[in-house]
Amino acid sequence: MVMRKKVYNFVVLVEQDASGWFVARVPDIQGCQTQGKTVEQALERVKEAIQVCVEVDKIRPSDMRFVGLQNVQVRV
Repeated sequence: MVMRKKVYNFVVLVEQDASGWFVARVPDIQGCQTQGKTVEQALERVKEAIQVCVEVDKIRPSDMRFVGLQNVQVRV
């Protein structure tokens, strides 16, 4: 009997911190984030982090659906 693995799609936010590292976060999985010296490295590492979160912690993806990003300007 062959068991097929389920495929999930996650939104990953990538930002660059003050020291130049790229930080990748998965909003649908609380605490799931990693970093890399390049965007490519951060994305490869976040795939590994997602696998750990889903397999080990038995996390189920949120029912939320990604719509888009907006830049909002606020004066304070």
